[in-house]
Amino acid sequence: MTSFFKKILGQPSAELPGWLKSQQDLKKRFDPKSGISETDFVAFDTELTGLDFKQDSIISIGAVKLHGQTILPAKTFYRLVKPECELKHKSVVVHELTHTDLECAEDLLDVIADFVKFIGGAVLIGHFVHIDLNFVNKPLQKAFGVSLKNPALDTSTLHDWLYDNDSRFARHYKGMTMKSDLFSMAKKYGVDGGKAHNAFSDAYITAQLFQRFAPFLPGCGIKTLKELLKIARP
Repeated sequence: MTSFFKKILGQPSAELPGWLKSQQDLKKRFDPKSGISETDFVAFDTELTGLDFKQDSIISIGAVKLHGQTILPAKTFYRLVKPECELKHKSVVVHELTHTDLECAEDLLDVIADFVKFIGGAVLIGHFVHIDLNFVNKPLQKAFGVSLKNPALDTSTLHDWLYDNDSRFARHYKGMTMKSDLFSMAKKYGVDGGKAHNAFSDAYITAQLFQRFAPFLPGCGIKTLKELLKIARP
């Protein structure tokens, strides 16, 4: 598969591979009236060489599945990715992945293909998820001219909406955390932080934040997938 990707890398392909074809009518298959408790989600995170969309690249992807608010610990995804640019000292200090760690890592598009198969038709959850989506979609756009079709919600956006619209939420947690980064929120809302800046740990933290926030939604009239996406889109 890697050699196939290399041949077409750099120009969109008219023929999509099977794992990507199944994505194309995903939005048509969603039932916006389905209840949140009946919806399949995937919380995910990426580790990057940096935040420059044009120059930097993914070095790991981590994810965990949820059904409604229930985390499914046996259904997880974690892969290391061969960087498509030089590792920077600053980023290595953050994610602690070195050249040695990534020597046997897989090519980006191979990992993306397996990630797309893993998420299936689930709704994606991330913290500042637009960053992760941009970096996941970048190689898909470059090779095939398409992007992921999965709806996505952002735990940071959801948090801010709850604070602004549900006084019970603020009272329950004794005020809003002033910092919006993932680890500050994890500490504020009693989520075990695990290892900082590890894609799988960060994905699991994100899933647990969603668990903390979701019980307050019905009291705000947010009961369906459509209503949830309206208030929590990135």
